[in-house]
Amino acid sequence: MRLATLSLAASLGVALSGAARAEVVALPDINIVVENPATPPSVGGLGGGGNFFDSAPSNNTRIDAATIARTASPDVADTLKRVVPSVDIQETSGNSFQPDVVFRGFVSSPISGTPQGLAVYQNGVRINESFGDTMNWDMIPTFAIAGMDMITNNPAFGLNALGGALNIRMKDGFTFSGGKLDVSGGSFGRIQAGLEYGEQSGNFALYGALEAAHDNGFRDFGSSTIRRFYGDLGYRIEGNEIHLSLGLADNLFGASGPAPIQLLQEDWSNVYTTPQSAHNEMGMVTLSGKFQLSPSWSLNGSTYVRRYVQSATDGNPTNVQPCANSSLLCFNDNVTPANGLNGQQLPNNFPANAVLGEIDRTGILTTSAGASVQLSDNEKWFGHTNTLSFGASFDYGTTTFGASAELGTVSPNYVIAGSGIYLGPSGNPVSDGPVDVHSINRYFGVNALDAFEISDKLVVTGGARLNVASISLEDELGGGVTGNDLYVHVNPIIGLTYQITPALQGYASFAQSNRAPTPLELGCANPQQPCILATFLVSDPPLKQVVASTAEAGLRGQNDLPEDWGSLGWKLGVFHTVSTNDIMNIPDPFQQGFGYFANVGDTLREGVEAQINYKKGPVTVHASYAYINATFLDAITLASNSPSADANGLIYVRPGDQIPLIPRNRAKLGADWDIDAKTRVGADLLFTGPERFQGDSSNQQPLLPAYFTVSLNGSYKITNEVEFYGRVENLLNRRYYTYGTYFDTQQLFQAFNNPQSVSPAQPLSVYAGLRVKF
Repeated sequence: MRLATLSLAASLGVALSGAARAEVVALPDINIVVENPATPPSVGGLGGGGNFFDSAPSNNTRIDAATIARTASPDVADTLKRVVPSVDIQETSGNSFQPDVVFRGFVSSPISGTPQGLAVYQNGVRINESFGDTMNWDMIPTFAIAGMDMITNNPAFGLNALGGALNIRMKDGFTFSGGKLDVSGGSFGRIQAGLEYGEQSGNFALYGALEAAHDNGFRDFGSSTIRRFYGDLGYRIEGNEIHLSLGLADNLFGASGPAPIQLLQEDWSNVYTTPQSAHNEMGMVTLSGKFQLSPSWSLNGSTYVRRYVQSATDGNPTNVQPCANSSLLCFNDNVTPANGLNGQQLPNNFPANAVLGEIDRTGILTTSAGASVQLSDNEKWFGHTNTLSFGASFDYGTTTFGASAELGTVSPNYVIAGSGIYLGPSGNPVSDGPVDVHSINRYFGVNALDAFEISDKLVVTGGARLNVASISLEDELGGGVTGNDLYVHVNPIIGLTYQITPALQGYASFAQSNRAPTPLELGCANPQQPCILATFLVSDPPLKQVVASTAEAGLRGQNDLPEDWGSLGWKLGVFHTVSTNDIMNIPDPFQQGFGYFANVGDTLREGVEAQINYKKGPVTVHASYAYINATFLDAITLASNSPSADANGLIYVRPGDQIPLIPRNRAKLGADWDIDAKTRVGADLLFTGPERFQGDSSNQQPLLPAYFTVSLNGSYKITNEVEFYGRVENLLNRRYYTYGTYFDTQQLFQAFNNPQSVSPAQPLSVYAGLRVKF
């Protein structure tokens, strides 16, 4: 489940000495001309003073710690949405600490049940959670990040890197020295603090970062508390290095989720069906080392153990209702029994006019462990610079997943009060009731990769990775979830980088990546037995693995402009990704909140990415644009909760119909001005085009509207050690939505006639803080 080692990607486009390079002036902050993600930060990078082009045959982006600090946000996704052209942020959960990061139309989300398409690594260890490949962004201390690399489709990053991978590089005591305290606060009760310290003593180095934050949230019941830590102990001698690192997190969230658009028109802070909350806990220990075996051969290895615990509560409408005789409870109609935990039909002890709901609770306990080894050689072949690598990795994850449903009554403010009455197996066939499932993931990968300098201008990259995924499910309650599945695939890569002129470089590549269905998806893949998604698993029919094939090409350049007009860097690229047997979340049209996972044929994500960065003296301007055409390639019939669905709850998707929740247009513009040695001001403008609501795969309904936001940031150095900073988000206080779906207007109080349900964006917010170095 993870990259063999961070250096594995080096063989796919290593910065070869004298090959495909140009001596240019590096731009600070958002330097869009970047090197291979595996190149050590000391060589160069965004804001790091690197004087060369990226030799990888793809459109990668490197982000440094200074750029992350500029956002002054505890949410690492804030930086990604400002810097990476093809990144969009959605807030399905309604909580900014739990965002969905969408890159080239592929999602990395903390929400169980979201089909995942990005792999995320921390110091080379894949941190997508085993059970659903979810990504908990809240567990990464932003203080401790040395930099991030957004990589496009690349088999070196193993399973799930369909759209690409994000590698997060953490600090250590060799690269960070001294201490820093950061305290800030602002709108909606936000208060946060961070402390980091690093020191080297002889061959040893120590680094630690501790962060805490609390935010009341702009919506009712939306408060969050964040507590996380990262520490690293390193030992270095004669070119060899060993690191022992520890990560901890204990975070509480009040999620708000989408709400009927008419309810939000009454009050922007309103929520629909609560309680909604989550408690995430994590602990991870990693031991890694890199060793120089000879002048040309090196060995990298790592091993880790990770423990993840989540408990979540989610208030929902229910399919339980009084039977025709009103003395008993039925499920989804007037005759099918709604059973209790004892298997007997539940009596109707609720008041005559009560509106019923249910509180769904889930628990996830995952223990994962893995090891990897990577052997690399940079000895010249026939007088030409060459980098060759061989690697292998094995990852094991075991998860216990449990769920329960408590019936309750819904008050007029949509708060559900529990009754102490729990549902047993109910429905025909059973689709609700208690769950106790045990899953085991076994992921194995081997690779052989090479980058060869044909001439001083041309570098050719090639190789392949074999992925083997074994997934087992065992239903502890004797249900239909039990099953075993095996997925095998070989993913190739071939590419080249060519230095056209000293200031202009071209690249082209083709690569494949695959992902196996997750245990959660396999446990909810039967359209005849839809589940309350991410809550109740009912059966284990087979799903096919997804294979994404990406071709991309582009140009990048960097120049000193004549007559002291400054420096200009730019990138222009195109990509074309076809996903075979794509997996999607299909809502059940007749049961609110129910659905299943299914292969939906082939899908396409293609587009254009353009970036430009200009610097003259104290002024830096950066802009980007991304066009993404995400469509279905096959004619398919899908169940849907869309208002366009027919009497059977079906919609008919045609080839060329747009995939929901992927806007075609994104534009980003930012500027920074160092007024003097002490004062800096900056501004950002972000535009996101219209997109389809979840469920509108047949493209028959109105779109979720486009929106743009303006933000400001700045800092003032009181002394060299003390700095005051501030930022303003959504300066124009615009009201817009980051996510849209549909709900059943006939449930609960039938107070609405518009089925659109949306996640509102945070209003105008102001934050200020103080940084102290010591």
